[in-house]
Amino acid sequence: MALLRNHIAAITGAGSGIGRAIASGYAREGARVVLLDINATAAAEAAREIRDAGGKAESFALDVTRRDDCHAVARQIADIAGPVSILVNNAGITRRNGISGATEAVIKDWEDIIAINLTGVFNVTHAFMDSLRATRGRIVNIGSVQSFMHLRTPTSPAYTASKHGVLGLTRALAAELGKDGVRVNAIGPGFIETPLNEKVRASDPGLVKIFVDHTPLGRAGKPEDIVGPAIFLASDLSAFVTGSIVMADGGYRTI
Repeated sequence: MALLRNHIAAITGAGSGIGRAIASGYAREGARVVLLDINATAAAEAAREIRDAGGKAESFALDVTRRDDCHAVARQIADIAGPVSILVNNAGITRRNGISGATEAVIKDWEDIIAINLTGVFNVTHAFMDSLRATRGRIVNIGSVQSFMHLRTPTSPAYTASKHGVLGLTRALAAELGKDGVRVNAIGPGFIETPLNEKVRASDPGLVKIFVDHTPLGRAGKPEDIVGPAIFLASDLSAFVTGSIVMADGGYRTI
């Protein structure tokens, strides 16, 4: 039985990594998926792969920091596909710089990361609000282990702040939208092998080892490891779950 049949799902950052895997997983479960990414070519290629596999998929270019563009894309999707009933806020960036570096770089990191990782979640959610209310939909935000902690490895305070913010926004939206039948949850990935961290993995294997040694399951995650939780939170299997975060970190936070 397809768990997401008759749903229309919009996924940001769907051109690669976790977003791309979730889009494919949703399509396999019967959803019509709309892939949104600042990289229009990558989103189109991912949508084409889904269609070639027998799924239903469209793609649009979207910069989540551009609020007017978010609303314009939401209107386009409503006209072409219908009201979105599942929204996955996945688009994000990371930069591993501390606050004590060159001032201009520190400020730019802060502004870019908060604009995409946190304000972007607000922008896209706000744009799809009418559709989600009409469908009694569900929102899945991609948080992180850094929604709870600042990692001991050299990392960005802006990224940690953004992911704390995503969890806070998830809870606030769940409280506000519950009366409309809209459920809002998050997923907290641990160290997942994606294009986002490909350069770091190649240049600093010692850093990867630190993460893996601290992970009870003894390995880094794959994008596909996030698909199951994403399907659960988008489906009726989680009909009484809202304001929660499902950790998919290999047990990182247990030790």
